[in-house]
Amino acid sequence: MKRHQASFGLCIGSVLILVLGIVPTRVAAEPSPIVGNWEGTLDPGAQPKKRIVVHIAEAQDGNLSGTIDYPDESASGALITAISYKEPALHFESNSSQISYDGTMNKENSEIVGTWKQGGSPLRLTLKKTP
Repeated sequence: MKRHQASFGLCIGSVLILVLGIVPTRVAAEPSPIVGNWEGTLDPGAQPKKRIVVHIAEAQDGNLSGTIDYPDESASGALITAISYKEPALHFESNSSQISYDGTMNKENSEIVGTWKQGGSPLRLTLKKTP
């Protein structure tokens, strides 16, 4: 009797899949908290302040990529050539701009405090997540 019930249940399940188009789906993993747009302002002292916007994306295989925009200079899309995030530490580099950044994300995943290096002078840069 139990064998008959099991095969009946399997049969009904197969019919539902065929008739209703119900297909089991894999639930997508939550994206890393580092994914998104991050904005901050460099203050080099004697020089004008410079806004920085960092865009970080995650591929299906989990690899990160990104670009950097400089809105005050009307420049965008500088490629991030190396990036790593191991909670809470972020590191990225851009060969085209000769920059590197090392920062630490806060517990709310809303702000990264770190050091921006371009040329020789390290500058403090806080990046805040934007919608």
